[in-house]
Amino acid sequence: MSIQVEHPAGGYKKLFETVEELSSPLTAHVTGRIPLWLTGSLLRCGPGLFEVGSEPFYHLFDGQALLHKFDFKEGHVTYHRRFIRTDAYVRAMTEKRIVITEFGTCAFPDPCKNIFSRFFSYFRGVEVTDNALVNVYPVGEDYYACTETNFITKINPETLETIKQVDLCNYVSVNGATAHPHIENDGTVYNIGNCFGKNFSIAYNIVKIPPLQADKEDPISKSEIVVQFPCSDRFKPSYVHSFGLTPNYIVFVETPVKINLFKFLSSWSLWGANYMDCFESNETMGVWLHIADKKRKKYLNNKYRTSPFNLFHHINTYEDNGFLIVDLCCWKGFEFVYNYLYLANLRENWEEVKKNARKAPQPEVRRYVLPLNIDKRPFFGALNFLQGWSHFTEEKIDGLRGYVTFPVIHSQ
Repeated sequence: MSIQVEHPAGGYKKLFETVEELSSPLTAHVTGRIPLWLTGSLLRCGPGLFEVGSEPFYHLFDGQALLHKFDFKEGHVTYHRRFIRTDAYVRAMTEKRIVITEFGTCAFPDPCKNIFSRFFSYFRGVEVTDNALVNVYPVGEDYYACTETNFITKINPETLETIKQVDLCNYVSVNGATAHPHIENDGTVYNIGNCFGKNFSIAYNIVKIPPLQADKEDPISKSEIVVQFPCSDRFKPSYVHSFGLTPNYIVFVETPVKINLFKFLSSWSLWGANYMDCFESNETMGVWLHIADKKRKKYLNNKYRTSPFNLFHHINTYEDNGFLIVDLCCWKGFEFVYNYLYLANLRENWEEVKKNARKAPQPEVRRYVLPLNIDKRPFFGALNFLQGWSHFTEEKIDGLRGYVTFPVIHSQ
């Protein structure tokens, strides 16, 4: 007889249930003590609506964006939440159906239209979602919620009201941008997104948004491309979720999880595909680590190669005596981890959830040590170097296998 073991938290399935927004903040029940000196607000966003009418969303990253706010003052906490009024959300609520294709859910033409209207609607081009469910970050004095497309959404951090949608394509050459930019001490924002480079091949652009200036103009209007990284596959960019930044260098990790642009442009328009349908794995490329000189705005031609892994979040990147130390949270292998984040899997009983988790690529913390000036350094550890060519980096580098120090963010 099998024994069902429930998750210690018990209510984990509630994470994947639709909730209602709040009309006003609630006073939170505090267990323990909140330090009296802690004053301020914590903004977070995530999925909060998992179906529209009778139509369900299928993937965790399809749920419509819900903005959360925790206010801390004098040992007390209040909590507030509101749905972000993106185009995807507003149109879905108006038409009572899924109108814009999301990460793992296709949107289909209005069934009330006649057959000719429905047919021609497929040829209007790809309608990209603005469902800003991933992150919130500051630009100047403003705050933006974002996903990983070219759209970001300006929000009011006090009331959680939605102000406006901003299309980054109106300012810089990117097809999209990550939801994890770096914000420097002076307010400068750095981000990365893929673009069409020379000869219509794909490349990756680093976008710089300056801090707010004395003229008080919107910093986004002054965005610029500061450096471009090449792509190992002309028409198949790697999925990029984050990148590394130090005072002097930019680190871009190119993984084997690829976006098939031919499938994206053709299947999406003609046969109703979604984002997940356009991902594929390159089983032979491994991983390439690229470096750019941040101050000189120059791509450094030497690059490093290692065994395949999925990468979503950089833990830390810093400079140390002629080396770049790159700490990453990796999933070993080339299979895309997002394949395991469909809601049907996540809503299973706890034993099934654990089984599915064991099938997925397993996470591990890795440290890569990249020499910045190889001409002045002898061969060491398991790093092989050929100037002007690629460098193959094993998991063991300079005796640091399994060793990691607690990361210091923006180490100086």
